Amino acid sequence: MTNVTHLECAACGAIYPAGQLRNLCTVCGKPLLVRYDLARASATLTRESLATRRADMWRYREVMPVDDDANIVSLGEGWTPLLHARRLGTSLGMERLLIKDESLNPTQSFKARGMSAAVSMARELGVRKLAAPSAGNAAGALAAYAASAGIDAYLFMPRDTPRANIVECRQTGARVTVIDGLITDCGAEVARRKDAEGWFDVSTLKEPYRVEGKKTLGYELAEQLGWRLPDVILYPTGGGTGLIGMWKAFDEMESMGLIGSKRPRMVTVQAAGCAPIVRAFESGMRHADEFANAATVASGLRVPKAIGDFLILDALRASGGTAVAVTDDELLAAVGEIGRLEGLFVAPEGAACLPAIRMLLERGELERDEEVVLFNTGAGIKYVDVMGK
Repeated sequence: MTNVTHLECAACGAIYPAGQLRNLCTVCGKPLLVRYDLARASATLTRESLATRRADMWRYREVMPVDDDANIVSLGEGWTPLLHARRLGTSLGMERLLIKDESLNPTQSFKARGMSAAVSMARELGVRKLAAPSAGNAAGALAAYAASAGIDAYLFMPRDTPRANIVECRQTGARVTVIDGLITDCGAEVARRKDAEGWFDVSTLKEPYRVEGKKTLGYELAEQLGWRLPDVILYPTGGGTGLIGMWKAFDEMESMGLIGSKRPRMVTVQAAGCAPIVRAFESGMRHADEFANAATVASGLRVPKAIGDFLILDALRASGGTAVAVTDDELLAAVGEIGRLEGLFVAPEGAACLPAIRMLLERGELERDEEVVLFNTGAGIKYVDVMGK
């Protein structure tokens, strides 16, 4: 079934055979990406064929990495709504403001996409134990998909992770260790113990397949817009896999003749208390230094050092986009504003895009008549402990 040809290092271009268990490039230590025979994929992945397919992310089967359908671990992830935010748009003077609402995924966040793909490949490649650090939603997704696959999950989470995420993981059978520190400290603990414990590390971009699930955001967006792309995409960015995945998807779709060469301006949105990508973008750097003393109530944005930093920054610059940081007060206020105007209880990470829009309008970097997609990456209900503060 698979059209995968090989794995390729995103930095140095080193090539690795498909169908093998791998983490990072052994030459330079950077992320590996899955490559496909897109000519072959395009023979059956057509606009017409999609009309009768399953309504989840596996509808794009030809550009997904699993070989045997029996190994797909799915809970119905993907094909989330793309909503016209009429009242919110009116308040901003924007008629074409859209919200891609990822809170409707299993485990209530976009992380379900990546973990569905990663756990499916783990099952196909015979993995029995998976481990990952997480500030919240990725852990919940890994716990759920690992449980569905009958695979053990070992999760390391900062102590100040929203309580709902920790409870969720324990209730779906994961082994949870709470760490005094940041997600980087949790990642260091996974790295220290994984070989002795027999774990395969599915940290963000430290294996090739989570990004393959996340890239379906790009396929869905194009399909839901009638095979065109918006003018601007605002994406809350921690590890940045969703943004990287969409950028990859756009190139794949163009190669298969599904879309043209036009690309949206990609905008990274981060919290002021943890904004390594914003700082690197403004400094003209291709790699982002670790952000010291990272702190924000939006736990998904509390990633002081992203391994895919150069891929995020490349996409921002290639698209003519930008990177902006907003304060915790601004993003928390935006949760309530979006709720009152649209009836959506969004995650703080997704809400951060609203003050970012206002900032871009004020700077003249965004026009009110442009078509803009705001990504809500998760459900606000998981952050009730934060909202009560």
